[in-house]
Parts: sequence; C-alpha cells; structure tokens
Amino acid sequence: MKTEQLIKNLCVPEGVVDAILDTDTYNEIDDQFALAYFLRSSERINPVAVYAAPFLNFRSESPADGMKKSYDEIFKVLDLAECENMKSKVYKGSESFLADEKTPVISDAANDLVSRAMNYSPEKPLYVVAIGAITNIASALLINPEIKDNIVVIWLGGHATHWVHTHEFNMFQDIAAARVVFGSGVPLVQLPCTGVVDGFTFSKCDLDYWLVGKNKLADYLASNTIEYENKLAGEGRPWSKVIWDVTAVAWLLNDNSRFMLSRIEHTPIPEYDSHYSFDSRRQFYNYVYYIKKVELFEDLCKKILK
Repeated sequence: MKTEQLIKNLCVPEGVVDAILDTDTYNEIDDQFALAYFLRSSERINPVAVYAAPFLNFRSESPADGMKKSYDEIFKVLDLAECENMKSKVYKGSESFLADEKTPVISDAANDLVSRAMNYSPEKPLYVVAIGAITNIASALLINPEIKDNIVVIWLGGHATHWVHTHEFNMFQDIAAARVVFGSGVPLVQLPCTGVVDGFTFSKCDLDYWLVGKNKLADYLASNTIEYENKLAGEGRPWSKVIWDVTAVAWLLNDNSRFMLSRIEHTPIPEYDSHYSFDSRRQFYNYVYYIKKVELFEDLCKKILK
C-alpha cells in the first residue's frame, strides 16, 4: 500500500463503515460495554460480524474455554440489546494462541475474515476492532497476507510506549500474534492500556446514577460490573474500574478528536521479553495517547439508554 493511502486509512473514516468486533467477551466486564457501544453506534458503524477471541485467566480453564464462554456471552448481550439480526453473524474464534509467528490457528472467525476481507479494498476497507488477544486477526493475516491492504485493525493492547514494560493481558497472552500483526503491513491503530486508556474509569456511584435500573441492557452492564468489582475489592469498599475496551470502538467515532487524541508514529516491535524495540524504518501506524473521559462516558451512556 502506498504511504498516502496508508495515512488516509489511519485516520478516522467518514460516514458509515463496515466493521467487525473481535472480543474476549467473558474475560472481564468491559467487553460487554464495548459490544453494546458497537451495536448502538449505527450512525457510524455497520456491524457485519462479531468474533469470539480466546483468553486464559481465573475465569477460564483454557484459551478454548475462554473463547467458548465469550461466544456464549456475546449472545447474552445481543439478547439484551435486542439485536436478533446479529446472531447469525457471530463466529467462534481460535481455541489456542499462536504456537509461533508462521502457523495460523484455523477457526471460523479467521476463515470468515479471510473471505470477507476480499470484498473490500484499500480505498474502502473493512474495519476490525480487536479488544482481546489478537490471535484471530493474526491467523487470518497468516492464512492470506493479501488481506492486509483491505482491512484496518484497531487494537486495544500493549502498554504505552513510554511505560516500563509491555506485559499487558491482551499482548502477553499471544505475543506471537501481536508481532505478526505489528509486522504485517496492515494499517494499525493502537490503544495502549496502562499510560493511556487506564484513565477511562467508572465508579459504583457513576453506574448507580447513570445505568442501574434504566433498561435491561443498562442494568446488566452495571450490575455485572458492580458484582465483579465487589468480589475483587471486597464488599462495601470503594473502587474505580477501567472500562478499557470501549475506547477501541470509540476510535471509529472520533471525528474532530472528540473522544481521544492520537498521532502517526512508526510501528514499534513487541518483544518476547516484555518491551518494545523501535526502528524508524518501520511502517507508520496510529498511536492513541490520550482519552477524553467525560465526552466518551456521556456518549456511551446515551447509547446504552436509548
């Protein structure tokens, strides 16, 4: 792809665009907010598919179990959001992380992205919002590297480039996949976690005031978060929760920089020892460095409540 077209694709698109959400929905409580936001932002986003991503933590027994639980959770949110038409567009993703940087993990999600992306072009790309381990996307790029020119990947993963390490959940789970995507030549937008997105937080008071009891979707999102955080923090103790994944969806809505600030930089190299390497000969990408919390929170709540 020529540099001029690359830079254009790294900017927030105009009008309504086709987009996919790749999500480890059961991992925490923020993916559910992101999925709801994705579905309710029809003024800019035409959702064409949702992929379940693998994850492994205390809420899953294996990457495959995490993916399957996420798959089921996607349907739960679709029911609450009354999006029956999306149920046929949900695909199971990878059951394992990449074993190396050359071998894809074959899944329904990866295969769908490979075939779907061929219907797009550099001038009219398909947008892929990834908010978990980026295994499904890396696998699709390994299956058919040609799709890199037809898609734009927006990924919430890694930490800020100024941070002391890159040991972030989405990145360290599948560092091989991150390296594949960062080195593939695909137009890439990165929303780093610690040092950038960690400023986008909700408190129990915020949720009680804005969401609890307002509608089925709002009540589930709020109560799910409150239950999750009360278990971690301890019942009755104050807490504030980062709602990480919403920000990746918000990038597609970020006309006139209303939700975040970003800049064009050279793509860093995620290393296996949890740091970035830098090379000014690398391709350009879009690096988000600041989130406007109040503006984004207001838009998110309005869409959940509509």
